[in-house]
Amino acid sequence: MKAVVQRVSQANVSVGGQIVGSIGHGLVVLLGVAEKDTIVEADWLVKKILDCRIFSDEAQKMNLSVLDIHGGVLVVSQFTLLANVRKGNRPSFVEAATPEKAQELYNYCLNKMKDELYNNLQSGVFGAMMEVSLTNDGPVTIVFDTDIKNKKDE
Repeated sequence: MKAVVQRVSQANVSVGGQIVGSIGHGLVVLLGVAEKDTIVEADWLVKKILDCRIFSDEAQKMNLSVLDIHGGVLVVSQFTLLANVRKGNRPSFVEAATPEKAQELYNYCLNKMKDELYNNLQSGVFGAMMEVSLTNDGPVTIVFDTDIKNKKDE
């Protein structure tokens, strides 16, 4: 799984001109699922995202998580994060999960996050053409990749 996580002051996602998810201060998570991914990767990713200390404390140091600040999380499925651009100019998506598998793990991640975030979780519509609007706060953008989960954390 891959996730691009942005710290935001506000964000929303629309489908067909209608806002389907909206948050204030918090995180936007663009989430891509690979064919090889399982709930093991999903559990690791959700924990890393929710516990990542990228919000400022009183001393203006990035020391607080989205849980600490009671922020919102907006999750948007994005299979294009699995694009392989090593050869040629046209991205290959052969590493991306099938839509059925991707939706299953996407929903699993949403449910895991919901357990921690209560009412502060919003999402896009899986498989829909979406428009995401956000104000990146910082800017702070972190890329998470479950391929590193078995490597020693630095």
